[in-house]
Amino acid sequence: MTFGFAPSTATSTSAPSVSADSVNRLARMLEPAEWASAGIPLLRSPREVVSGLHSRHRPAPATAVVAVLDHEERLTASASFARRATVAADGWEFRNALLAQLRRVIPHDLRRRTPVRTAVLLYCREGDERWTEEDGAWMWGLRDACTLHGLRCGAYITLTRGGWQVLGEGRGGRRPSSLSEPSLLADAVAIAGHRTTPARSGGGAAEALRRTAAR
Repeated sequence: MTFGFAPSTATSTSAPSVSADSVNRLARMLEPAEWASAGIPLLRSPREVVSGLHSRHRPAPATAVVAVLDHEERLTASASFARRATVAADGWEFRNALLAQLRRVIPHDLRRRTPVRTAVLLYCREGDERWTEEDGAWMWGLRDACTLHGLRCGAYITLTRGGWQVLGEGRGGRRPSSLSEPSLLADAVAIAGHRTTPARSGGGAAEALRRTAAR
C-alpha cells in the first residue's frame, strides 16, 4: 500500500483570514514525521491486533476503537464510539472523548513510575490511507489521553475501504477493511459470550478463540 499525504485545507487559506480557533486546532495535531520520531512502540503483530478489534467492534466509518494492551500485547480492555459529526477535527475534543472511554473501561496507572500498558487507536473512516488533518488530531488526542491516564501511547491505525494502515510506520494490509465482514470464527465467539472476557491479540488468541467457539 502507498503512504502519502492528503492536501491540507490549511494551505489554501491566507494567514490573515485564519481564525484563532483554526490556529489552535492546527497546533493540536501531529504529522506522521512527528509521530514517528516520538518513540511510539511498534506492534509485534499489527494484523492480528487489527483483526481482533475489527471482529469485536465491527467499526463503521467515523467510528473509533481504543484498546489497552499489556506488556505481552494481550488485550486488556477496549471500547468503541462514533465520532460526533458536529465536532471539528480538534485534538482537544478527541482527547476528551478517548479519555472518557478509557476511564470507563479500565483504571488509570498514574501511580506507576513508568507505564506498563499501552493504548492503541483504530479509526475507521472514509477516504484512502494517506494522512489527513483529522488523523493528526486523533494522534494528538491519543498521546495526550495516554499521558493523563498513565498509559504508554501506542499505534494509531486507520481502517478504510482499501484496508488498514499503521500511520507513521508504513505497515498495512488489505484485510480487514471498512467493507470487511467479521470472520465466521468471530461470530461463533460472540455467540459463545467470549466478547466480555479479555483475549490475547497475538498468535495465542486464535487458538483460544477456537477452543471457546468449540465449546
